[in-house]
Amino acid sequence: MQFYLDFEKPLVELEQKIRDLREFSTEKVDFAGDILKLEKKAAKLREEIFSKLTRWQRTQLARHMNRPFTLDYVEYIFTDWFEVHGDRNFRDDPALVCGFARLDGEPCAVIGHQKGRDTKEKVYRNFGMPNPEGYRKALRVMQMAEQFNLPIFTFVDTPGAFPGIGAEERGQAEAIARNLREMAALTVPVIVTVTGEGGSGGALAIAVGNRVMMMEYSVYAVISPEGCAAILWSDGAMGPQAAEALKLTATDIAELGCVIDDVIPEPLGGAHNNPREAAANIKRYLKKHLNELKSLTAEELVEQRYQKFRAMSRVKE
Repeated sequence: MQFYLDFEKPLVELEQKIRDLREFSTEKVDFAGDILKLEKKAAKLREEIFSKLTRWQRTQLARHMNRPFTLDYVEYIFTDWFEVHGDRNFRDDPALVCGFARLDGEPCAVIGHQKGRDTKEKVYRNFGMPNPEGYRKALRVMQMAEQFNLPIFTFVDTPGAFPGIGAEERGQAEAIARNLREMAALTVPVIVTVTGEGGSGGALAIAVGNRVMMMEYSVYAVISPEGCAAILWSDGAMGPQAAEALKLTATDIAELGCVIDDVIPEPLGGAHNNPREAAANIKRYLKKHLNELKSLTAEELVEQRYQKFRAMSRVKE
């Protein structure tokens, strides 16, 4: 089902006209010329809209219900996908998918958040918010990848770790903290891609990598704009103002100069407008960074990752 955000609404009428003309076009009545004019007009309007998005609008785009999720990218980028289930302790967590695959024939591990599109799947995937067993499953797969000397690719897209009572009782904070420590010491290449929302520790628990990239319309922050607004102004409805203060877009993060290594371009209008093109862009960057990291020894990979995250903090006298 096609879904439009408020700022995309001007495009709806044009695209509907294009669909109608295509439907009624026949050999006797050819609307090809009219369709071409409308397509050019729609392309120009889309370019105007997406060239001046606010930070809040980019946040909405990062959450778009039609945006590709981890399993979509697995289908487009990798082959021989084999999913691993369960943390060998409590249960499986569908909010975090983990497994093994091949990138152009090369074996690798793939880990990523998985949201849902319809109500049933959203509930099943817990809206992409992992419980501690999800992070323990991810760590299990990462340790297996290290054992067999396989590169690890992670895809981040979560509003944050699930803050429920059960999750806290089962050690949510401990599971995240353990992942941060263990990922820092992995002796294989770890490449992270923020594909949608990168929310707080729930994102960072699979985002300690040698290379960290963000999709053009993704966001990355210590808290959601609504959560920030609720704390600062006791009003979650002030999310747009909080988004401006957080500076959470890929452009903002890139300007910091040390948090991410690349911004991956998306098709005009966002990854959901052309998932195959978006996946092809990601694959190109994954291969580029993997080829660079292959030249490093295990000790150099650990040191490079350590120095990368040390550089994110600065002390000013």
